[in-house]
Amino acid sequence: MSGQISLRALVHEAFEGIGSRPSRLVITLLGTVLGIASLVATIGFAQTAAGQISQQFDALAATRVTVEPGSTQGPGGKERATSRVPWDAVERVTPLAGVVDAALVGKLPASVRVEAVQVQDPSEPQKSSPPVIAASPDLLRVVKGGLQTGRFFDEGHNERRDRVVVLGAEAAKRLGINRVTGQPAVFVDGRAYTVIGIIDSVGTRNNLLDSVIVPVQTARSELALASPESLDIRIDIGAGPVVGRQAPIALNPNSPDTFKVSAPAGSSALQSEVESDVNVLFLAIGIVALIGGGIGIANVTLLSVSERRGEIGLRRALGARTRDIAQQFMLESVTIGVLGGLIGVVVGLFALIGVCLVQGWTPVLAPWAAPVGVVVGALVGLIAGGYPAMKAARVEPVDALRDA
Repeated sequence: MSGQISLRALVHEAFEGIGSRPSRLVITLLGTVLGIASLVATIGFAQTAAGQISQQFDALAATRVTVEPGSTQGPGGKERATSRVPWDAVERVTPLAGVVDAALVGKLPASVRVEAVQVQDPSEPQKSSPPVIAASPDLLRVVKGGLQTGRFFDEGHNERRDRVVVLGAEAAKRLGINRVTGQPAVFVDGRAYTVIGIIDSVGTRNNLLDSVIVPVQTARSELALASPESLDIRIDIGAGPVVGRQAPIALNPNSPDTFKVSAPAGSSALQSEVESDVNVLFLAIGIVALIGGGIGIANVTLLSVSERRGEIGLRRALGARTRDIAQQFMLESVTIGVLGGLIGVVVGLFALIGVCLVQGWTPVLAPWAAPVGVVVGALVGLIAGGYPAMKAARVEPVDALRDA
């Protein structure tokens, strides 16, 4: 035999070594397959989730912009407002692209009391009064609320400054009102207000369920509301950055930076966040599985070196170089890694397609994901086979033949 083994012979010997123990090969492949499948599924699930993001994320949080007056530190450590939300803020922001509805919201002082009856019994303990909130007629649409009974006040009530109120469900219980037929009344700051509706659900601003809501213009003229507390805007999905930037300009073109704006991130930022979360989860699973697969390949290759010491000694005695022995065992471990990568890619693709079929999603996978999976499998095999290959190459022919 010549002193150098041809590449063809080396590949043949490597495949012979791998195929001689099929049951062990299956067990060795399992860890690598799981690791590569996890990696491919990670990429696919992250990209698929990004494709479904507009349907799956919290639409309530993503379609709400809140504009409030800015504040600064005043004397004595007290915060002082640097601006005011104008009374015509709704009209100013409604023409902006992406704005669906808008409503002013203002909270009246705790000194404004609400009572179901005006007759006072000195012997009765003082009961806490529900908070009073002033709002524009579109508030129910902005917060995506629902009515238990009656109706919400409209623009006519607001412009006429009618003494009408809408109660939150919890506030209605506290005041002992469960219907609006017969036009029940409550007394706000000593004046009678007709109850025209009760709301029992809101998408945002849960404090409304425990409040008494009056038209904002009524509160301005009858209850001395100095200025709105905030402007709530409902927007189209993805319009958050644009509306958040333009709304302060519409309210005060000269000093837009005096407002504090809470706006949802754009769809691209939200997509990146979801992709990042999914990637972290599945990459962790994939790395753990790949480490297990690499250890499995290393163990099996080491065991193969021990079992084949006689074969190694015979090859060395016939002229095989240490490099040829190392290359053979390295090629075996790399081949196992590549096989694991190929099978793992297929398993990952089937897992992605299966989940998408169950969920009714459209599967999305980058074209580079499959080749990367195979390359990673080969790298795992290469790294895992390094030490066993060096150990095999160092086997002395005489010792190996004696052991055999």
